[in-house]
Amino acid sequence: MDKIEKGNNGAPIGQSSQPMVQRPRDEDDTPALRRAEPFARLVPMALCVAALVVMLKNSETNDSGSVSYSDLGAFRYLVHANGICAGYSLLSAIIAAVPRPFTMSQAWTFFFLDQVLTYLILAAGAVSAEVLYLEQKGDLAITWSSACGTFAGFCHKATASVIITFVAVAYYAVLSLFSSYKLFSKYDAPVITYPTTKGIEIPPVFDG
Repeated sequence: MDKIEKGNNGAPIGQSSQPMVQRPRDEDDTPALRRAEPFARLVPMALCVAALVVMLKNSETNDSGSVSYSDLGAFRYLVHANGICAGYSLLSAIIAAVPRPFTMSQAWTFFFLDQVLTYLILAAGAVSAEVLYLEQKGDLAITWSSACGTFAGFCHKATASVIITFVAVAYYAVLSLFSSYKLFSKYDAPVITYPTTKGIEIPPVFDG
């Protein structure tokens, strides 16, 4: 039988008996970086509020009838997505401004939510841009006629709101990269020690 040498702690030599843990690095964020993060998270909040307000006030009435953002589901989704993102940006800026050690759970929370909010507002901007394109160009295949010739003011405000939303998307993408960097540069990957053949006696093999 193979003989495995054991250390004083009873674990085989070459194999760690300690559990796998993620260790934070010794260095902390620089003070300048900690001061800059809350302001960086407030920028997309301002953009989302601007896009939300422009779209909420987007309605037009003329001799041909009336139209409002609430008549289109994509624009309603844009308003709700911008509201959610604005609230999250404000909350995350407040949390980032609190002078306390940056924990692993906080790093993972920021990383996850930044990713989710980025895709949420990106989807809102994309679907609104598609509807806006149909409003401007129309689509004969689905009998969707152009409406921007009749409601030019409505389309101009919708365009402004969508553009501001995409600028907010760009800022959220930067925040996602920033939170990814803070997470994966501050915490080491789990350390795994594999057993080796050191200390294992292998019996000789005889031919025949």
